Amino acid sequence: MEFALAPEQSALRRSIIAFARKELDDGAHDDREMKFSRSGWDRCAEFGVLGWPIPQEFGGAGLDPLSTVVALEALGYACRDNGLIFVINNHLWACAVYLLQHGTDEQRKRFLPPMCAGELIGAHALTEEFAGSDVLSMRTTAVRDGDDYVLNGVKTFISNAGIADVYVTVVRTGQEGRRQDALSAFVVPADTPGLEVTRQWTKAGLRSTPMGEVAFTDCRVPAENLLGQEGDGYSIFTSTIEWERCFMFANQVGVMERILDDCVAHAQSRTQFGRQIGLNQAVSHRIADMKVRLELAKLILYKVGWLKEKGKIALAESAIAKLFISESHVQAGLDAIQIHGARGYLAEFGVERELRDALGGTIYGGTSEIQREVISSLLGLPSANGRD
Repeated sequence: MEFALAPEQSALRRSIIAFARKELDDGAHDDREMKFSRSGWDRCAEFGVLGWPIPQEFGGAGLDPLSTVVALEALGYACRDNGLIFVINNHLWACAVYLLQHGTDEQRKRFLPPMCAGELIGAHALTEEFAGSDVLSMRTTAVRDGDDYVLNGVKTFISNAGIADVYVTVVRTGQEGRRQDALSAFVVPADTPGLEVTRQWTKAGLRSTPMGEVAFTDCRVPAENLLGQEGDGYSIFTSTIEWERCFMFANQVGVMERILDDCVAHAQSRTQFGRQIGLNQAVSHRIADMKVRLELAKLILYKVGWLKEKGKIALAESAIAKLFISESHVQAGLDAIQIHGARGYLAEFGVERELRDALGGTIYGGTSEIQREVISSLLGLPSANGRD
C-alpha cells in the first residue's frame, strides 16, 4: 500500500496552488454582494479546471480519479472563494459527469467540449418542494409528444440557476407512485422556450454560488436530449450521485487544511497575558484535534479516489467520506472562530465565512442523516426508506 503521491501528482498540486493564489484570491473574503466571479470562472477554464475528469477526446484534461481528487483538494486549499469552487463542482459532478457516463456520443460531442472550455456552465435541476432526498416523490412531468417531450413543473434550490447554460434534470415520465422506472433524465439548454429561472434564493453561505428556482412551462425538449432510455432516470441518478459524493468534497479537505494553517499562524502570532495563545492547552489541543480530523479525512478521500481509479464501486466509502468530511469541515469552522475570538466573529476577517460556507456540506449531496442510512443499509440493517 502506497501513501505517497506520485511525482506528477505532487507537481500538479503545486501548480494548482500557485495558480489559485495568483489568479483566484481577489475579493474572496467579502461575499455580501452574493456575486458569482465570472472572471474566476474564465481563469479556471483557461487553466483546464473545468475539464479535469473529462477525457481529452471531449475537450478535457483526462485526469484519472485519484489525480482529480488531488487537484480538487489543492484548489480548495488555495482558493478562498468557496462559492466559485462550488459552482465548478456542480458543473462537473452534477452535469458534465452525467453526460460523460450516460450520454450518447452525439450528446457528449455537443455539450462536453464547450463545458470544458467554460463556454457553457452546467447545473442539475433535481430538487422540488416535496422531493429532495425522496427523489421518487417528484412531480415535474415529461409527456411524449411526437419527437419531443413536454416538461411541466418547478425545481427549487437549484445551484448555478441563473448562470447555467445547460441543465440536467430528472422528471417523471411514468405514472404516479414510487416505481423507480417512472423517472427519466434530460439535458435541457437554458435558452429552451418554457424554461425560466423564476427566483433567486439568499443563502447563509456559499453566496457566490447562485441558487434559484427553475420552472418548466410547456417546455418542449427534443427526444434526442433524453439521457439513456425512458425510465432510466432513477438509476442514472443513483449511479452518478456516487461520483458527486466521492469528489465534490475533495475541496473541503483542502479548505480544512487552509483553516488549520490559518489557526496555527494565529496561535503563534497572537499574544495574551504576555505569551502566545498557542501555549494554552485550550487552544493547542483544539488545533491538534483539527489536525487529527484532517488526516483521517485525507485517508478516506484518497481511498475513494483509489477505488474509482480501479473502476470499483464505492457506495459505502463515498457515503463515509461525504459524512465525515462535511461534518469535520463544520467543526473546523467552529474551532477557527473560537481560536480567533472577536476576529473570528467579524465579517471583515473572513473566518466566519468559512463556517457559513461549510454548513451546507452536511445537506447537499444527501444529508448526514441520509449518509448514515446508506451506510447502515449496506451493513445489512433495514432502511427506513428501503433505499438511500
